[in-house]
Amino acid sequence: MHTAGAAAAAAIAQAIKASGAIVRMEPNDFLQIVYRAEDPLVVMATSKVFGKVSYKYITSHKGLAFYTKSSKALDLGSGAELVRAKTIWIPS
Repeated sequence: MHTAGAAAAAAIAQAIKASGAIVRMEPNDFLQIVYRAEDPLVVMATSKVFGKVSYKYITSHKGLAFYTKSSKALDLGSGAELVRAKTIWIPS
């Protein structure tokens, strides 16, 4: 079991290295990034736990990935291209 735990930790560390920096932020701050970007692409996924829906969003701007989670759907504006994903996984 000890070896399996070490392997899992190594896999998580590698995933973090591969994905680069991910900036977690509050929904309002995330929207400011989206509104500021030219032709933003936003990926959104929803999940449901105990009947509560949660919305996860990720976008890229100036080489960084920005992520937020909200209990309500965000109004991304008419300029954003929205891609719906089954899941968004962010390393912790």
